[in-house]
Parts: sequence; C-alpha cells; structure tokens
Amino acid sequence: MIWQQIYDPVGNMFYSTALAAIPVVVMLAALGFFHIKAHIAAAMGLISALAVAVFAYGMPAEMAGKAAMYGGFTGLLPIGWIVLNIIFLHQLTERNGSFRILQDSIAGITEDRRLQLLLIAFAFGAFFEGAAGFGTPVAVTAAILMGLGFSPLAASGLSLIANTAPVAYGALGTPIITLAKVHGYDVMEVTAMVGRQLPFFSLLVPFWLIWAFAGRKAMWEIWPAILVTGASFAVMQFLVSNYIGPELVDVIAAIVSMVCLVAFLKVWQPKKIWRSVSLKGHETDGGEGHEMAPPKRHTRADVIRAWTPWVILTVFVFIWGLPDVKAFFNNIFAPKFPIEGLDKLIEKVPPVVKVPTKEGAVYTLNLLSATGTGILLSAIVGGLVMKYNPLQLIKTFGSTIWLVRYSLLTIVLMLGLGSLTRYSGTDTTLGLAFANTGWMYPFFGTLMGWLGVALTGSDTASNVLFGGMQKVAADQLGLSPNLMGAANSSGGVMGKMVDAQSIVVASTATRWFNHEGDILRYVFFHSIALACLVGILVMLQAYVPPFTDMVIHSSAPVVSGH
Repeated sequence: MIWQQIYDPVGNMFYSTALAAIPVVVMLAALGFFHIKAHIAAAMGLISALAVAVFAYGMPAEMAGKAAMYGGFTGLLPIGWIVLNIIFLHQLTERNGSFRILQDSIAGITEDRRLQLLLIAFAFGAFFEGAAGFGTPVAVTAAILMGLGFSPLAASGLSLIANTAPVAYGALGTPIITLAKVHGYDVMEVTAMVGRQLPFFSLLVPFWLIWAFAGRKAMWEIWPAILVTGASFAVMQFLVSNYIGPELVDVIAAIVSMVCLVAFLKVWQPKKIWRSVSLKGHETDGGEGHEMAPPKRHTRADVIRAWTPWVILTVFVFIWGLPDVKAFFNNIFAPKFPIEGLDKLIEKVPPVVKVPTKEGAVYTLNLLSATGTGILLSAIVGGLVMKYNPLQLIKTFGSTIWLVRYSLLTIVLMLGLGSLTRYSGTDTTLGLAFANTGWMYPFFGTLMGWLGVALTGSDTASNVLFGGMQKVAADQLGLSPNLMGAANSSGGVMGKMVDAQSIVVASTATRWFNHEGDILRYVFFHSIALACLVGILVMLQAYVPPFTDMVIHSSAPVVSGH
C-alpha cells in the first residue's frame, strides 16, 4: 500500500515544524548540552524520530522501522567502512614509528603550527575531499594533526572547519552531478554557478581557520601565506568549474594550492614561529596536546618510507574515485537489495515535486567500489611495505575494530535517524518552513542547504532532498533556478562541520572518544556564521548589481523529477 507524505500533519505549519524539529533538537541537546555519549544521544534522537513519524505523521510503524534500518546499513557502508580502514592505516604507521618520521618531515617544511594547519587541514584535506569525500578528509587530517601534537579539540574542530569550501565538488563532483541528474539541472550551468559562489569562501576560510586557531593578531602575522593558499585554490576552483566541469575541481585546486604554499614557504617564513598546539582561549581543550621536540633530521630514504603509505593511500583513493573504476567494480559485484515494505511505497507530493513521486529504497552492497575498500587495500599494501606480516595485519585490524566500535554504532544510529527523517517527510516540513520566507528566500534557501547537510551528513543527500524544492520556489519567486540550486549546495558545505557523522569521524580519528559534544559546541558558531555569509552572498547575487551579473540563467527549462 502506498503511503503519501504529509508535510503539515496538524494543520498548522508552525506546530508541524516544531514537531519535525523534535528529533534534531533531542539529539543535539543531548550531545551538545547534556554531555551524553554520542551513541546514546543518537539512539535518543532516533527513538524520538520514530515516535514523531508514527504518531504525528501517521507513517506505518513497520515502514518507519525499515527506513531507519536502511539508513543504518548506509552508515556501515560507505561511512563506517571509511572510518574503520583509515584508522587501521593510522594504527599501522604509528606502531612502526613511520608516523613520527612523517611528523618530522612536515615540521621540516615549517615548524609554525598555523602553516602546518594550512597545508594539512585545508590544502591536503581538500584533495581527499575532491578524491573521496564521505568523511575521508576529516579522518585523515585530524589523525595527522593529532600526531603532530595538536590538542584533540584543535585537531577535530579545525579539520571540520577546513573541510567546507571543497565539499560541493567532493568525491569527483558527485554532489553537483547528482543534483543535476535527479532534478534536471544543466550540469555545467549549476557547476559554474557554484563556482561563482564558493571561491569567495575558498579565499575566506583559510583566514577564518587560522583566526579560529590562533586569534586575529596571529592570523595577520602570516597573511601572505594564507592569501597564497586561499587565492590559488579559489582561482583554480573558479576556472575549472566554469570551463571544464565538476569532476576535478577540488583535486586540481588542492594540488595547485599545496604546490603554491610549499613553494612560497621556500622563500618566506613568519618572523615569529607559532608553536602552540591548543586553540586560542581553549588551553585545556582535552589536555592531550603536546609540544613537539624540535624535528629530527632523517635520511631521505627514511622520509620516503614514512610517506610511502600515505602516497599509496592517495593513489588508491584517487583511483577508487574515478567513475570508470567504480563502474568496473560495480559490474563485477554490486548486488542490489530493494527494501521490501519500503521501496516505491512512499510518495513525495506537491509542492516538493510537481507530480507525486515514489521514493526508492534499494540498498546496494557496492563493497568492491566503496572508497573504504580502496583505503583498506592501501593499508594492506602499505603495511606490507612497512614489513608487517599477514598475521600482524590481521591482529591490528581486529584491535582497530574494537577501538572504533562505539563510533561505528553511532554512525549507524545517526544515519538511521537521517534516513527516517527523509522517508517520513519531517525534513521536508523543515525545508518548507524556509521556503515560506518570500523575498528573503535566497538567504533562507541557502540555510535550507545547510540544514540538509546538517541532517544527512552529505551535500549529495541534501541536494537530492531539497534540490527540487529549490527549483519550485525559484520559479514561484522569479529567481534563477541555477542560483538556488547552487545555493543549496554552497550553503550545504557549511553544514558539513556540524553533521553528526563528521563529528564522530573527527572524535574517532583523534581518539577523543565521548567528547563529540565538545566538538559540536566549538564548531557550531563557525558553521552558522559561515552559512549566513553564504546566504548574504546569494541575496546579493539575486538582487544587487553587479553581483546579479554572476547569475547563470538556464538555457533550457529545468524539470524537477527523479
């Protein structure tokens, strides 16, 4: 039997919106204010979401349970699979001492913590976002920063802040390609439109990152390096997005940014070296940050051996991200499992879509093509290169599973919550609340994208969720659909730092277990403030010359649909 979503179950949008917000409020309050452990907070949010879906929205209980289960499977693969295997690699490099040599080699480029942060969290993280996405950049950069001596809160929070500007083009352009495919946007037009919004923030975020870490005065002490890092990334982001396409935007921009920064540091270093590893004003952020001893000198051969596992990781992740490679592996093994009792049994209805549209629920066990599998193979190859024997690799993998067990459970519960809000329609109720804001819609429509990522943990999922609604609202208000489709993705990137799965990934990578609430409280202001700035830019592009000249209007009608 088909169940149609209801977006105003109590006949009053204010009260319906308040009901829809209950699961999110419960989870965030438990995590951020009551210091409840992440997996328990996620379970509380999921239970409240089930209650709201069944008793307020009239969703059949069995269907609600299956929607949550479907999300849980998605949490294990791909997200949990990535986290498990990146921590496995990190464990291997720590146990044989090569990670320490890697730390010394980075410190050899610069001992200044601010510059290390630019190089690793922003530029190196952007490369992994462009190549793999789905939590990989935060897992990698937070682990490296922690190894370099950064405090847990600094390593976690700053990795999350840095992983914003690249997110819209993450995983070889997947969010933009999916937005265009699902909702009928012209892929090049919306790619170019995002590329006329995010470069402003690619320039701003490195300044913001160092300000958040060290304060305003310390930020201005290294402004030339920040400018080189952000400007080189922003320029390439604009050029590639507007003249080539979405797939390699982040990869090319990140490589250029890293090369420019390293080359610049050959001829310039700050007068004052910043060696603090704690956040400004948070000198007791975990108590585990430590000053590194002056970097030791290692032979070229030792440095090459230390970097080899991470070079192998980079190669594997990039190869696994290529569409042709994914298609090849999916042709070998990627069985699909329609969720009986859920698949094609839920209908989205106007005004979210023009005609009632059935929601699919098919779980694809794409184990071979999953990014986490590429990371696992890179860890095995890297482990063999580091002289581990097969039995040692198996034992380390087993200990890693035990180490991240609660993190994996949390991710499963978080994704179950996100999936249930999607299929029950509660997230759409929240989105419609933003859509009813009239001429202020460009601002609040951008925040809708932020909300989508904060709820689902994915810019891709947010574009699927709200991309059609953005088009409908834009048509009704006489705005460019490309502007608002792009705003959904650009605004969404700022929600990446507060989504629950990213926070769990960060806490796991830094071994700062049960401190997810501390991380959330730290990044929340940065997330909201940056999202509002994106909203202001979109408002300017909608109404104020010369910003309106940046807007790309569709060359053909945009048709919403799945």
